[in-house]
Amino acid sequence: MEKNLLNRTECDAMRGIAIIGIALHNYCHWLRGIVRENEYLFSQNNVDNLGNFLSAPDWNLPIHLLSFFGHYGVPVFLFLSAYGLVRKYEGTNKRGEPVPQVGIWPFIRYHFLKLFKLMFVGFVAFLMLNALSPDSHHYKVEWIIAQLGMFINFFNYPERAIWPGPYWFFGLMLQLYIIYRVVLYRRHWGFTVALMIICHVAQMLCQPESETLNYLRYNFVGGMLPFGMGLLTARYGEQMSRRMCTIMILPSLFMVYYFSQSFFMWSLAPLTIIFTVICIVKSIGYSGSSHTTPLLWTGRVSAAMFICHPITRKLFIPISYRGDTYSGLLLYIISTIALSWLFVEILKRIPSPQSPTAKKDHKASVVSINSKLK
Repeated sequence: MEKNLLNRTECDAMRGIAIIGIALHNYCHWLRGIVRENEYLFSQNNVDNLGNFLSAPDWNLPIHLLSFFGHYGVPVFLFLSAYGLVRKYEGTNKRGEPVPQVGIWPFIRYHFLKLFKLMFVGFVAFLMLNALSPDSHHYKVEWIIAQLGMFINFFNYPERAIWPGPYWFFGLMLQLYIIYRVVLYRRHWGFTVALMIICHVAQMLCQPESETLNYLRYNFVGGMLPFGMGLLTARYGEQMSRRMCTIMILPSLFMVYYFSQSFFMWSLAPLTIIFTVICIVKSIGYSGSSHTTPLLWTGRVSAAMFICHPITRKLFIPISYRGDTYSGLLLYIISTIALSWLFVEILKRIPSPQSPTAKKDHKASVVSINSKLK
C-alpha cells in the first residue's frame, strides 16, 4: 500500500468526477428557469431558490443540482494539480533519488507551454465556430492577446472579456503555478497555510456580491484554498481505509450542502467537496486498480474534454432553449465524449514541451555513465 493518500488511478477517477461536474454545470446553468450557482459571488437568493426546488422537486431537479454544485469540479482540479506538483517536483525519481531542484524560469516556461498547447487548440476551434454563428461574440484585440498570454483574468470585469467562459481556468492555473514555484516550492508548510489564510480573509472582507470579490475569485486568491490543500495533502496526507471513506460519504455530502448556505461558510465549501470526492473514489476501490472504467477513461481525457465542451455546448444548447431540455443535454453529452476522443488524438500529434525534471534526469544519467566509464 502506498504511503500517499492518493495513487495515480484514484487521481484519474477524481479528475473524471470533476470534469463531469464542470461540463454538465456549464451547460445546465445557461438554461432558463434553472437555479444559478454561487461560484464567483455569493447570492442568498440563489441559495433560497435551491431550497425551494428541493422542497418541491420537479423533473428539472437534477439540472438544478448540477447547475448549483457542478462548478465545484474546479477546486477538485486545483487540488489535484497541486497534489501532482508535489509528487513530481518534491518527491523521488525512478531511481529513488530526490528530484533535483528546478529553476524558476524552466518551471514557468514548461507549464506555460503545457497550458498553451491545450488552450490554443480549443480556443482556435471555438473561434472558428463562433465566426460561423449568427450571434458571434465580438472580440477586442486586447482580449485575444490576453487570452493567448493567459493574463486575461487581470482585466476589469473579466467575465466580459473571457469567452468561452470556462477558459478563465487557464489564467488561474498559470498564476498558481508561478506562486507555487516562487513562494511555496519546498518551503515550510507555514508558508502555504499563511497564504491560504490571507486569501480566505481577503474574500471574507468583501461584500458577498461585490465586484471586488468577483475579481479576486477570478484570480489566484479564489483558488488558493483548494490548491494549498493539495500541496499539504501530498506532503503530509496518509492512507484512509475504504470502510471509513464509505461511512463518511453521506456526512460529507451534507457538509457540502451546509457550507453552501451562508457567505462565511461558502468560501470553505471547496474543502468539503474535495473530501467528498476523495471518499467516493476510495469507497469505489480504485486503489491498485489497473483496469479502465468509464470514470477512469473520462479522467484521462479530462483535459481534452475541458477544452472542447464549450464548443459542443454552443452547438446543442439551442435545442434545450426550444424546450427539449433533456434531448439537448443528452446530445451535448454524447458529442462531448466523441469530440474529446478526437481532441486527444489531435493533441498527441502536437509536440509537448520537455519537462525540466526530465532534462535534469538525463543530465544526471549522463554524468553517472561517464563516472562509471572513468
